[in-house]
Amino acid sequence: MKKSRQKEYVVIGLGRFGSSVAKQLEANGCKVLAIDRNEQHIRQIAEYVTLAMCLDVGDEEALEELGGRNFDGAVISIGHSLDASVLATIWAKEQGIKQVIAKAYDETQGKILAKIGADEIVYPEMETGVHLANNLAFNNLVDTIELSSEYSIGEVTILTDWIGKSLIELKLRDKYDVNVIAIKRNGSLIVNPAADAPNKKDDIFVLLGTNNTLKKIADASTSRK
Repeated sequence: MKKSRQKEYVVIGLGRFGSSVAKQLEANGCKVLAIDRNEQHIRQIAEYVTLAMCLDVGDEEALEELGGRNFDGAVISIGHSLDASVLATIWAKEQGIKQVIAKAYDETQGKILAKIGADEIVYPEMETGVHLANNLAFNNLVDTIELSSEYSIGEVTILTDWIGKSLIELKLRDKYDVNVIAIKRNGSLIVNPAADAPNKKDDIFVLLGTNNTLKKIADASTSRK
């Protein structure tokens, strides 16, 4: 059987976000070229990636030294300079890299990077802030995963008056406009749980819904304690 080709990525900017992306890509079986102007960052990541290179991408001549490479994707994660992010993004697009993902600190920076060709913009700081805010607001939910600014998946420990009742009886979709996508029970995950089966003590419901509806359930949990 023919082996599939290893995907190759270039990660430019090795702060906490860029370093974690580079390491995880390599751990997932990809080849990674990691680039940063800081020699200490290069030393710290060298053993975890295919190749680590000390290079200031804010210098156009330095970028030209990279030449044309057949990368499957580029992650631009530069924290010190918007100009450097712009130059690196333009370079990646000129090299014909199909997937260029750029990190931005705010929407204005994101719009600039998207305008010059970045295929996807990520906002690690903003997303972390949203996650923290949701965890604080939904403090009775076991965990939450943001799907968008409006929708999340949340885990909630079964309310006392839900015990022994089936999903049909609870009518959570009608009452809260949420979908029960799974139930965690005794260390196992029950996907698409039976609607007519009684729920048990210590069940954890995995719910899909808007942030507002998940907060309603969290508040309902508080009022019953």
